[in-house]
Amino acid sequence: MELNHKVALVLGGIKGIGKGVGLSLACAGVNVALTYYDWEASLEEMKRDFADTGVDHLIIRVNLRDTDAIGSAVEQVIDRFGRLDILINNIERGGWPVVHGSYTREQWDMEMETTLRAKKWVFEAAFPMLKKSGDGCVINFSSIAGMVGRSGPASYIFNEGYALASRGTSLLTETWARLGAPDVRVNEIMLGFFETRHAEKTRGWGLLTENQRQAVLAHTLLGRTGKISDVVQAVLFILKDAPFMTGSVIRLDGGYVIGGDPVASMPDGVE
Repeated sequence: MELNHKVALVLGGIKGIGKGVGLSLACAGVNVALTYYDWEASLEEMKRDFADTGVDHLIIRVNLRDTDAIGSAVEQVIDRFGRLDILINNIERGGWPVVHGSYTREQWDMEMETTLRAKKWVFEAAFPMLKKSGDGCVINFSSIAGMVGRSGPASYIFNEGYALASRGTSLLTETWARLGAPDVRVNEIMLGFFETRHAEKTRGWGLLTENQRQAVLAHTLLGRTGKISDVVQAVLFILKDAPFMTGSVIRLDGGYVIGGDPVASMPDGVE
């Protein structure tokens, strides 16, 4: 995909991964629409950073848990730019056991509404325009919580509700890839522990003991948590350099899922 003059809708663009992806697209010549709802304290910085790109952009405040509001948000994008080529489906709650303990019923419902349901209805609203583009692309974000659940060093970090919603996202990715083909590619980036998502720059990471944090790193083959730049590079690869990829999941976790158990040295054998 040639990015210049394309139009992208980036969910959760006010900070962290969403903002990093949005800025990288803007710098590549993409007109970006970005949603936010919380984190008002970061709004002015967001506005300055996107203004500095010199690229036309749109910032929309919308509660994506309100399914009735989603259609009008997408309509704002179309009214402003006349088209939609890229959807960055970056929305989640990601409640931590170490922060929230066991979910109440209300917290469970919020997780499903945010991490899973909102992705579905944004895609439904955006799909006709993505299809019309003829070269549309959707990137869903999920978490390795959908694979590892509340186990091992992640037990303090991934709640069962979050894990369930992440696993459900992968099913949506496959279904939407079938629906979109051949005009819309749909892929997924499954994240491990990233600086602004379940790692150093989050409140929950600070609530872990030093031993608990080190256990996460020891279980990660590359021995570190991810950076926003790691995600940005993966997004740009899918958009620009992977035209034959759809229905796929890129696990971007530094090797956490397969880490933990060392490989034993090769024995001499008996012959």
